[in-house]
Amino acid sequence: MTRNWIDRIRFLGHSLDITPKNLDHPAAWTQHEKLLLLVLGGVVFLDTLDLSLVQVALPTIGSAMRLPESQLQWIVSAFVLGYGGFLLVGGRSADVLGRKRVLVWGLIALIAASVLGAVATDGTLLIASRFIKGMTAAFTAPAALSILTTSFAEGPRRNRALGLYAAAAAAGFTFGLVAGGLLTQLSWRYTFAVVAPVALILLLAALHVIRPDQITTGTSRRVDVAGALTVTGAFLLFVWAIVEAPSAGWTSLRTVGALVSSGVLGALFVAVESTVEQPLVRLGILRSGLLIRANLGSLLLFGSASALNFITTLYLQDVLGWGPLKTGLIFMSSSLATAVVGPRAGALATRVGTATMLLAGAVAVVASSVVFLDIGLTSNYTVIVASRLLAGLGFGLAYPTLNIQALTGVRDDEQGLASGLVGSSFQIGGAVVLAITTAMILAHTPANATPTETVHAFTAGLCVSVASAGLLVAIAIAGWRSQRRRRIEHLCPTGNATHTDAATVEALDLAA
Repeated sequence: MTRNWIDRIRFLGHSLDITPKNLDHPAAWTQHEKLLLLVLGGVVFLDTLDLSLVQVALPTIGSAMRLPESQLQWIVSAFVLGYGGFLLVGGRSADVLGRKRVLVWGLIALIAASVLGAVATDGTLLIASRFIKGMTAAFTAPAALSILTTSFAEGPRRNRALGLYAAAAAAGFTFGLVAGGLLTQLSWRYTFAVVAPVALILLLAALHVIRPDQITTGTSRRVDVAGALTVTGAFLLFVWAIVEAPSAGWTSLRTVGALVSSGVLGALFVAVESTVEQPLVRLGILRSGLLIRANLGSLLLFGSASALNFITTLYLQDVLGWGPLKTGLIFMSSSLATAVVGPRAGALATRVGTATMLLAGAVAVVASSVVFLDIGLTSNYTVIVASRLLAGLGFGLAYPTLNIQALTGVRDDEQGLASGLVGSSFQIGGAVVLAITTAMILAHTPANATPTETVHAFTAGLCVSVASAGLLVAIAIAGWRSQRRRRIEHLCPTGNATHTDAATVEALDLAA
């Protein structure tokens, strides 16, 4: 009897993953590893900073350039379009052409695009510069991430490194909202210009810190041009149709034609990848249940976050009359929450498992949008700050976790591809959910809307963010149940408990 209870207690401890083994700390970083993490974290920080930097400046840019709200959305969507449209190409190029080479040339192009945006004199040129900046990020982000994942062995050390990397990305996105408000007080042009000197510093550092690319001999390696053209075309047409649908009409010939064309190109892409000798995307990589859930989760996380940030910015400035500086400062609460949680996310994921981490982050994300539903015509600081804190907490937990899941069990020569896949999912989510949110807001905004009607329209738009985050919770629960089931199967396949840990169970989950 006593032995039976001891086995039950031991089994419970293993199933909760609280064994002393999980509390071990990886070895300390070497000096080169510290510098490498600093440079790669700086690159992804700059990429996500650039994505969010102009969001707080949108009302000011609209006034200065005399841009309508529908065209203002394109300042955000153009970056997403370039970023998401070329991520798979950028990721595979890093694998084939050399990760350091792709990163270096991407940073050079980013500097040029930033200067172009800073001197733009009309809306079209401004939007074009944002599209180019998105394209450069599509090459630098997967190159940086694949350099990291091939520099650290899979397991606790890589999880810890990925946690720091993803924390830098999350911090860049939330800090960009703060910095955008501060810079807009001087001039909205600084939100473009400030990127150039930072990118130059990172370029010089990358040249010295990142080791040269290893040249593979004996095997011809090239980028799948047909696959690149079809998948990029499919993505660009799809996002363009979704973004333009609120103004063109969801059933208009333009929208339906673009969506159908996107579907045809997508089918051609699958056909090409099934027959080409060196595909852009090896379709077999999509058999991993863990990777599929990570990409779906990425789409929903960034979609919900983008919609909430967009509505929060417009509400604070257009309804409450706040300036860009005060708006940016209120976003600092998100940055602080992410800064506290993000760097610890990788180590925490090793201890409790990424499924548990994602579930906690997803709940916080949905709560951030639900809390903000209580907005009104007057400033309710409790609602606003609580929403921002929950958003930062959820993003700080979920973003690193999804990156870890998406790259677990992936071969070294496909790390760039996997990075591009998860990055594309983030950008598709941002573009699609933001477009649907904008359509919802416009549908509930009458001509000459009163402040009360405007708040009602924003609340309708928030429902899209809540729904996206709710689906993220559902995916997180499915992943948690799958991991728990496999943990139990591994622990006692015949009723006898044996030791395991979160990393082992997630490896088993790859084929789920």
